[in-house]
Amino acid sequence: MNKIRKGDEVIVLSGRDRKKRGIVLSVIDKEHLLVEGINVVKKHIKPNPMTNNPGGIVDKTMPIHISNVALFNSETGKGERVGIQKKDGEGKVRIFRSNGSVVGAKS
Repeated sequence: MNKIRKGDEVIVLSGRDRKKRGIVLSVIDKEHLLVEGINVVKKHIKPNPMTNNPGGIVDKTMPIHISNVALFNSETGKGERVGIQKKDGEGKVRIFRSNGSVVGAKS
């Protein structure tokens, strides 16, 4: 079970985009994520008349390492560590380590 999944709100812990928040767009592999609005770089695209691509400079979201982000807890307003716990009837659930509340639970 992954601790950070697609659709989770995360906060960046280190790097150029430190303290910014964003939604996870996709999980690339075990260690890399694409986060909306985080780690955006300028890419130079060559014109291609076959695909009707004019070329130019485009903004592109690049992957960020999973160790540089933490799941955002809206109750405390901070990024926090996540654990996995077995709950009766629910199976495995993700919990915040600080207060033990279930991730994504509406209270």
